[in-house]
Amino acid sequence: MPAGAVPRPPQTGRMVSTSALELAARTRRFISEQVLPVEREIVVDGRPMDDALRLELQKAAKEAGVFGPLSPVEHGGLGLDTRDQAVVLEAAGTSLIGPLALNCWAPDDGNIHLLAHAANPEQAQRYLAPLASGEVRSAIAMTEPAPGAGADPGMLRTTAEEAPGGWVINGAKHLTTGADGAAFVICVARTDDGPTMFLVDADNPGMRVLRRMPTLDHTSAPGGHCEVEFSGCFVPDTAVLGEVGLGMEYAQVRLAPSRLSFCMSWLGLATRAQELAARHISRREAFGARIAEHGLAQGHLADNEIDIEASRALIARCAEVIDAEGPASSAARHHASVTKTFVSEAVWRVLDRAVQLHGGLGVCEDHLVARFLVEARAFRIYEGPSEVLRWSIARRVLRPYR
Repeated sequence: MPAGAVPRPPQTGRMVSTSALELAARTRRFISEQVLPVEREIVVDGRPMDDALRLELQKAAKEAGVFGPLSPVEHGGLGLDTRDQAVVLEAAGTSLIGPLALNCWAPDDGNIHLLAHAANPEQAQRYLAPLASGEVRSAIAMTEPAPGAGADPGMLRTTAEEAPGGWVINGAKHLTTGADGAAFVICVARTDDGPTMFLVDADNPGMRVLRRMPTLDHTSAPGGHCEVEFSGCFVPDTAVLGEVGLGMEYAQVRLAPSRLSFCMSWLGLATRAQELAARHISRREAFGARIAEHGLAQGHLADNEIDIEASRALIARCAEVIDAEGPASSAARHHASVTKTFVSEAVWRVLDRAVQLHGGLGVCEDHLVARFLVEARAFRIYEGPSEVLRWSIARRVLRPYR
């Protein structure tokens, strides 16, 4: 292999554990029996997806023994490795709000992983423990209005200046998922030593959640996607997460698992849409036969199945690499980029075909696939747009040839 080539760790052949398969089956039953009825109330009847409902669903998940697939055992979670997470999160993702019920949805999924890696014991007790147990929600404030940081973190403009006993943060953030109602925000800001992460409590007078931005995806995001202002926001030295100047290194620890958990959950929704489409065309007749007997409809189903199986294989391979090499390794970052790019686009194709197979009813939210498609559009942008990920993938491929 040429020096600097794309990292390709050997496959271990380790299968998903039997206990994880059993957990995935229990999760699918829990989603079907307790979450899907609530999902229909939200999408069709307009019931708000608020924290009261979140806590109600999470209480039911705990009673069913399926809560916390991403959380450490010591904080009430299931302590699964990444390969076992894949089958459980796919099962959870068969509902738009399933991952939320299990406490494995953004941004808390990535923040749980980040805090488990970077928090000191006092911070873990204060922030990680209640987050992993579902008592509170969190947010991470990274993305900024132009000309600040978006897909390019090097454009970070929010600053943190040292002050007696702590730091003063100033800057503007937007698209801060879950900020409205979050117990704390992880703010990424520039210091003289480099980007640094700070834990900012919701009641800090120097931080204001200005408004929820009106985005396409709103069913599955309690707390919305918000504009947040930091103005003379003082935090003590104990609010520094990890070490000063290492914010981007910690972001890398968070990024690959977060991208992959997105893929796992959205794949679950794609499989649900495939089932809904297959059921619909097996019952509906047109031109003298059931739609399922027409070749073009069968072609859509076949293409969906190909995209689903290819996505599942990429997720399994990426999970294997993360478990073997670590989440911040070059191999993990590469495989997460490949997987997220493919799966985000494959899920969109599956959902789009599912809408088409429903005909006119496909654009009516009574049949849910319309809402699935709208909610999924952001998947190709969040945690790295496909174009940026392709650029990153190509750079790794070309590196040894420069």
